[in-house]
Amino acid sequence: MTEQINALIGKLLDEHRLSAKEYEALIAGRDAEAAEILAGAASEVSRRIYGNAIYFRGLIEISNICKNNCLYCGIRRGNTDCVRYRLTPEEILECADEGYSLGFRTIVMQGGEDPYYTDEMVCSLIREIKRRHPDCAVTLSLGERSRESYAALREAGADRYLLRHETANKAHYARLHPAEMSFDNRMRCLRDLRELGYQVGCGFMVGSPFQTNAHIAEDLKFIEEFQPEMCGIGPFIPHEKTPFRDHPAGTLELTCFLLSVIRLICPTTLLPATTALGTIDPLGREKGILAGANVVMPNLSPTSVRKKYELYDGKICTGDESAQCVRCMAARMESIGYRMVVDRGDVKK
Repeated sequence: MTEQINALIGKLLDEHRLSAKEYEALIAGRDAEAAEILAGAASEVSRRIYGNAIYFRGLIEISNICKNNCLYCGIRRGNTDCVRYRLTPEEILECADEGYSLGFRTIVMQGGEDPYYTDEMVCSLIREIKRRHPDCAVTLSLGERSRESYAALREAGADRYLLRHETANKAHYARLHPAEMSFDNRMRCLRDLRELGYQVGCGFMVGSPFQTNAHIAEDLKFIEEFQPEMCGIGPFIPHEKTPFRDHPAGTLELTCFLLSVIRLICPTTLLPATTALGTIDPLGREKGILAGANVVMPNLSPTSVRKKYELYDGKICTGDESAQCVRCMAARMESIGYRMVVDRGDVKK
């Protein structure tokens, strides 16, 4: 590890911020020693704030129908080979009830941008989940909507909203998305969510096509300035039915390095060890936790549809990542010195 990298790590630990050029230099100059130091510091920060708790969220993937045609996504509109599904309100409520019976106190509804799920329908679902389970938090991850829509969902009782910014560089955003999608609108959505009082999550893919260290540095600077309550990053994994089918996947090494950096930038943020990490490495989520992550989101979706929500090739769909195997996942967390917590797990300020 060079003196420059050592100095940058020291500054990050002291100030929780670097310039964009310094973030770029830290990424470019990283080595195994730097990663180990950052992971130890990030883990220490996480334990100081959250103890050894790993928060479990019950994930319901409500639909793989999407009006968008993002170039990297397996459920893009243009993938005519995708076997589509959408859950009925009754099925979604059954999943939420099952999650509650398993001990989950945060329910996450995630899906493609499916116009079937109107404000009226989603508001009704939120109210019914809250009526049945008043001690539950409801998190939504339903993409870009109008400010009026976000306001209605918030009024109905939604607590959190996850919307990955994907990249903080406008030109890079344009290379990952079709022309009808707008970087400015994505940022507008995030601002609206923050102003409406949600706990907001952003994030990006590590190793996405055309991504440079300078782009990642911009992402880190955006996260530093936005201060999200949640931040979801995971390795890019190509899907065979997308234009980026032949692009190499992102790496576990860089993803874990960036998890550590983000923990040090935003000490209190809720930081998932994603399914994508578990897909590229059997112990990927454990390694993410040891790098500073503190959230895992097992799947509550009906087993009949789990394989159909395929954002990338090879997604793990059965076994420990399913909510029904809570004890298996809990044992995996205990094996690395952490304990499973299934309460609401609100961000600590």
